[in-house]
Order: sequence, then structure tokens, then C-alpha cells
Amino acid sequence: MMASVLAWSPDSVWLLLQKTWWFLVVLGILVAFHELGHFLAARWVGVKVLKFSLGFGPKLLGRQVGETEYLVSAIPLGGYVKLFGEEETEAITPEDRRRSFSHQSLWGKVLIVSAGPGFNFILAYLIFAAWLATGYTLPVPSFKDIAPVLEAVAPDSPAAKAGLMVGDQIKKIDGRDIATRVELLDAAAKGKGAPLTLEVLRDGRIQTLTVTPIQAPAPTQRNDDSGYYLGIEEIPPVVNEVVPGKPAAAAGFREGDRVLSIDGRTIHTWTQMTGLVKDSPGKTLQVDVLRDGHRVSLSVTPLAESATVNGQAVQVGKIGIAGPDRSLMRSANPLMAVYNGLEATWKWTELTIVGLYKMIVGDISSKNIGGPLTIAKISGEAAAQGPANVIFLIALLSINLGVLNLLPIPILDGGHLLFFLIEGILRKPLGERQRELAQQVGLVLLVGVMIFAFWNDLERIFFSH
Repeated sequence: MMASVLAWSPDSVWLLLQKTWWFLVVLGILVAFHELGHFLAARWVGVKVLKFSLGFGPKLLGRQVGETEYLVSAIPLGGYVKLFGEEETEAITPEDRRRSFSHQSLWGKVLIVSAGPGFNFILAYLIFAAWLATGYTLPVPSFKDIAPVLEAVAPDSPAAKAGLMVGDQIKKIDGRDIATRVELLDAAAKGKGAPLTLEVLRDGRIQTLTVTPIQAPAPTQRNDDSGYYLGIEEIPPVVNEVVPGKPAAAAGFREGDRVLSIDGRTIHTWTQMTGLVKDSPGKTLQVDVLRDGHRVSLSVTPLAESATVNGQAVQVGKIGIAGPDRSLMRSANPLMAVYNGLEATWKWTELTIVGLYKMIVGDISSKNIGGPLTIAKISGEAAAQGPANVIFLIALLSINLGVLNLLPIPILDGGHLLFFLIEGILRKPLGERQRELAQQVGLVLLVGVMIFAFWNDLERIFFSH
């Protein structure tokens, strides 16, 4: 590992510094908004706030404003709000007890603790609502939309002949874990007709099946047609949206265009089309589309953007179009965006919760857990693709932070809420010794998850092939 680090070029070091900077920006916004929720709720309830810190550990910068010290600390992996009277012994006088956290009503303490995750959801909502108010579409998938669960199997197709059935969930391809349907379709497209060994979950049992993709049949198919398919996708290559300022808009694409061919290769499905575009960053493509009953020829050069494929950083082509995807949301007007923003926030939260549950029960590989290095990487990649991508990433990470903080693990906000629930049932707080023991268990569990996530990061960066 050390040798590979020493071999980094100046460009690699500069790229690392850029990703570190964007990691700090993204994480700083998330933490600031989270802690702002705790801070404002505490002030509203009447609890004295002693410190508001971005980061942990030694103080780098600090300023006292009123009764609160505002800090920037050395370890930028979180933050905290220190409240007066978190320990009952701190409050001595009646005035102290009035301003003390531990002497507040149960509902007051619940409000203060839950406001942190709550503000993370509010941040995501504000971003989604503003995004939709501009008239742009917003991706809002459900787990059903992206999971590798078969919703359709065409008769006499490779999938049908291999024994695949509607409802099957693909767990692995050639021994590699997958989590999305796109990974399955990409494997078929890139395998050039090579057989794929699938591990399929059906009725609670794993079955192993072999499917051989074939060239997509069509009356106008050419001999050099590279479109391979399995018979499980029914999304046509129809343009549903053209993003202003992107190559497709400059090339003259319009909503409603149906892509017929790319460089003479017949196009049958949306995934086949996007696969060819992704494989052609910076290369001019000749695209024939069907528009109002007429064949129209267009030339487009995909932009090269950074992406991660099987743990490796690669350049992929993008032209700025969206297809007939049921997971896309668009608001008819800014007023509807206020409502649609709530719907988008709820659906992304639901997707996060379902994904987390499936990871816990083993339906999704735990290798998908990422730590600070992964966040830094995707933050840098989002920044390279434009400010809109960074803002969208902040919204998604904010929802993830909100969900994770509500987990009933001692030391997290959800753990404190669990203590308050027990207090409400027992009509008295847990004993100090019981709380300390629970906090220690929660700390060990949290540190273990962080170490596991960090190891996953290192594997992706240094050991993936």
C-alpha cells in the first residue's frame, strides 16, 4: 500500500486534495445543519447551549457569543452541541435546573434530540423542492425500481430458456455480488454473448442458473449489431428529457425522439443505448432517431465524466438525456414542487431504510458500506460534474445521516430516544450505571462499523482490480 501511495503523480495528489476539500465542504454542510437542529431546539425549549462545534477534538478556532462558544475542531468527522446540565449534578440552583437539559420534561428532551436528524430531512426537502421548482426532473427511485428483481421475462428469450422467472432476485453474477438491475443488464451487454452464471434467490432458496445473452433480434439488424439482451428489460430507447447545456441539447435531440441506431448499430433498449454512450467518452457518435415518423441523423460527442465501475475509477460518456423512467419526478409548477418535495424526501428515505434493512439481513452485500474515503471520492466526482450534482449528493447524504442517527444504538440520537422511550414506559430514567454500560456497548458497535467501513474504503482504493 505504501509503495502505491509513494508512486502517485502530482496530478493524483492534486486530485486527492480536491476530493478532500469537497469532502470537507459536503460533510461540513451536513454536520452544521444537523447540529443546528439540536441548537435551535435547545434554545426554543430554554436549555443553555455551552458549545456549538464543527468537528471533534482539539479546538482550532473559537469565539464566545453570548453564553455559547462556537468552535471549529481538529477532527472533521462530525460535530456536537454541548448542553448545560447533561449530567443532573451540574444543576444546583432553581435557575440552573430551569436551563438544564436533564431537568427538562420528557417531551422537551425528545424534541432536542430528534431535531438533529429532523433537520437533515428538512435540508433534503429544501433541496428537492427547490430542484423541482426549477422545472427539472428529479430521480426518485423505489427499491423495486433498482433492485435486480425480475418484473418481466419475455417468452422464448435467453432468460426464459435459462429458467428465470418473474420475482427472481439475482444475487450474484459469475460470483460477484450485485445490488441493482443495471449491473445485470451491463453484464449482458459487455459479455458479448458469453454465458453468465447467476445465483438466484427464489422462494427463500438460492439456485444457480446459466443464461447466455443473444444479439437482440430485429428486422433491420445489421451483422455488426452489438446489442445483447436477456429478455428481462422492456424500457424503450425514447428520450423523455433533454438537459439544457449538455451535448444532446447542442446536437439537436428533442423530447420524444426514439433512438434507432448508433454508428450503424441497431438500438433496441435504453440500457443498450446508454451502454454505447458510456463506452464512448469524447468520441463523436452518429445517432439516428425516429421523430414524427421520419428518420433524423444527429451527431453527438459524449462528455467524459468520472465514475466508479467495480471499484475502479473510469471515464464514462454522458450526453444529458433521460428516458421513460417511472422513477423520475417532475413538478408542473413551483407550487406543486412544495408537495412533490415532501414525496421525494419520503421516497428517498424509504429507499435508504429498505436498503439498510436488506444489508443487515444479508440481501445486499455489506461491501456497499462506505466510510470517509468513499464520501470524499463521490464528493469530488460530483463536484467535477457540476454544482447541481454536489447539491443533489448533499440531499442524499443528509437523508442517510438522518436515518443512521435514528438507529436505536446508544451514543447515537436514536439511542437517546430509546432511553426516553424506556423512561416513558417505566416512569423514571434508566440508572446511571445502566446508561454508562449501554453507551459503552454503543461506542464499541459504532467504532466497529466505522473500522469496517474504512476497510471497505481501503479495499476499493488499493486492492480492487
